[in-house]
Amino acid sequence: MAEKVTIADVARHANVSRQTVSNVLNSPEVVKEETRQRVLAAVEALGYRVNAAARQMRTGRSRLLAVRIETTQDGINVFDRFLHGLTESAERSGYRVLLYTAADDHAEIATIEQLLGEFEPDGFVLTSTHHGDARATWLAGRGLPFVSFGRPWGASEVAHPWVDVDGAAGTEAATRHLLGLGHRRIGFVGWETGSGVGDDRRSGWSRTLAAAGLDADLAAETDGSSAHGQAAARELVDRGATALVCVSDAVALGALQVTPDVVGFDDTPVAAAIGLTSLSQPLAEAAARCVELLADRLAGRPTATHALLTPSLVIRKEPRS
Repeated sequence: MAEKVTIADVARHANVSRQTVSNVLNSPEVVKEETRQRVLAAVEALGYRVNAAARQMRTGRSRLLAVRIETTQDGINVFDRFLHGLTESAERSGYRVLLYTAADDHAEIATIEQLLGEFEPDGFVLTSTHHGDARATWLAGRGLPFVSFGRPWGASEVAHPWVDVDGAAGTEAATRHLLGLGHRRIGFVGWETGSGVGDDRRSGWSRTLAAAGLDADLAAETDGSSAHGQAAARELVDRGATALVCVSDAVALGALQVTPDVVGFDDTPVAAAIGLTSLSQPLAEAAARCVELLADRLAGRPTATHALLTPSLVIRKEPRS
């Protein structure tokens, strides 16, 4: 049987102290990147394997961050790239990502309770925040570390670290783009009123038209599906809309069945495949910032309270004016 490789062996191979090796494995954020890479190379070369159970007993940390997998709609899942970025960023900070599913807030809280008993994750990343978010209230009330991808919606929501994408800035850019092409009757196909994200995206469209001296009277609500997007687009075009800003690519996919003059939101692979102009969310950066905020809190370091990122407009074809 091969002799077991120890931390001391890794330290000698990398020409660092055993404490530095321990820091790389348990608190990589405190180690210089060049040193971290040298230690990781030694770990790989020697075949050193960390005993996760022993490390958890020693440090009281599982090095696990838990996040829910979002559901798809019309075959489109915006969060795939976010989860990929979260996994990569977590690994760089010495964490692993634990995935789970849940149908609603209450089911997610029950799942979180179960995970705490079985795996003891160090922290949680919430997604799809909304008005009256019971998950954030539950976690904050128990002093559990978490960050959300999505801001708290409303003054009464519990304060917590968050990262979000500025949807209003995105639809403002989309609307300005269509105005620049000569459109003056620009409609908005959104979600039902009361959606924090949807209302935010609608506000960028309406304020841009108002600034241009135009009426923001061509708006329709949907359940977020392509079928509803198509029906809403037909209604708005019949009322005189010559171009449409959509709350999502899923909705835009339906709107395209009515008019080619459409801008989506999320810049999904579907948008790229069909040549749809769409707003791209900086999901990799958002994921990295989520991990940064959560890792800082777990390490007891001073941290920012939030980060608001700006999406970019990806123009693939020129809508007709």
